[in-house]
Amino acid sequence: MGKNEVNNCIEVRKALQGYADPVRAQSSQRFFKTGPGEYGEGDVFIGVTVPQQRLVAKSYMHLSLSEIEKLLHSKIHEQRLTALIILCTQYKKADIVAQKKIYDLYLANTELINNWDLVDLSAPNIVGEYLLDKDRTVLLNLAKSQSIWERRIAMLTCFTFIKYGETKNAFSIAEILVNDEHDLIQKAVGWMLREAGNRCGIAAEEEFLQAHYITMPRTALRYAIERFPEKKRQAYLKGNA
Repeated sequence: MGKNEVNNCIEVRKALQGYADPVRAQSSQRFFKTGPGEYGEGDVFIGVTVPQQRLVAKSYMHLSLSEIEKLLHSKIHEQRLTALIILCTQYKKADIVAQKKIYDLYLANTELINNWDLVDLSAPNIVGEYLLDKDRTVLLNLAKSQSIWERRIAMLTCFTFIKYGETKNAFSIAEILVNDEHDLIQKAVGWMLREAGNRCGIAAEEEFLQAHYITMPRTALRYAIERFPEKKRQAYLKGNA
């Protein structure tokens, strides 16, 4: 590995550190639930805002995949998010061969994409875009994973399909995850059901809800019906829709 390639990774870390704010870091630690037993347990923040991370990422858009992967392996949350920002931007400009390499790197490192903001930024923009014209069986495997982050990746990937007017995968993944016990998965399911209804027609969403709304977790249901007319929303919440 050449000297410049090594320095690029080091420079990204230094650039992010230049924006570090200990007060903001403490707030982020609480917001992203990094305490013992919480979903982000052990995650470390240095207090860099997302706009600041995007500025840093813009300066290192040509970082090699090997150096991006090093950033993904960082214990510092902002370094992992910056790595994903760069990866998503590179994907948009890449040819099909480079896109495959980015997609493969992403799926090989899902254990490092381990908070909801990391997933939500990257899953639609990498996994979703890659799978638009390909077999999507991998999503079923991710949806059945023991990892909440892989399950959320499966659900959020469907956001891309929904934007293109496709809801089949969103409903099939939601079917697998609809009774998931984790709050972050319930929110993801409800969010994608809502988007499917808003962007592709309410009838299909209501067909899904009619089969599940009595038993599905309230968090998922509330997210799914958030933009329903108030009378209809209350009917679902009261179990008489």
